[in-house]
Amino acid sequence: MKVVVLSDSHTDSIDELPKRIVDELSGADMVIHAGDYTGESLLGKLQKLRNFKGVHGNLDPPTIKRELPALETVAVGGFRVGINHPSEGGSPLGIEERIGARFQRVDAIVFGHTHKAKKEYRGGVLYFNPGSVTGTFPASGRTFGIITVGKELAGEILKV
Repeated sequence: MKVVVLSDSHTDSIDELPKRIVDELSGADMVIHAGDYTGESLLGKLQKLRNFKGVHGNLDPPTIKRELPALETVAVGGFRVGINHPSEGGSPLGIEERIGARFQRVDAIVFGHTHKAKKEYRGGVLYFNPGSVTGTFPASGRTFGIITVGKELAGEILKV
């Protein structure tokens, strides 16, 4: 199973995403977006894709915040994956601890907000931030993630 993971797109249109991302989305078994779409049109297009899961971010408009939760736990294969932006924003310092405290019995936590890609295991849990798919400041480039589900969850950060 292939899960394409995005966050911090900060755009209104899927057409503004790099072509490689659009190609990856079309071949995904699941798409997870960890918030800060900032555009309703982008959210609408993503929701039409196969098995979309997402949360809202701190910079999303009220319409997106009403439509998507701030926190979600989803089944991915036989694994539990928590998703949180965090929607309240705040400092990126200590973000993993703050978000980690919100979930129990998960195998992975997908988050955004920092715009910096990160893959790290803490206490047997994969903390996975795909960075910013559009390279919005303070990102150091356009990045996204792929989680592959087999006997284990394996996360990979990719540059566009």
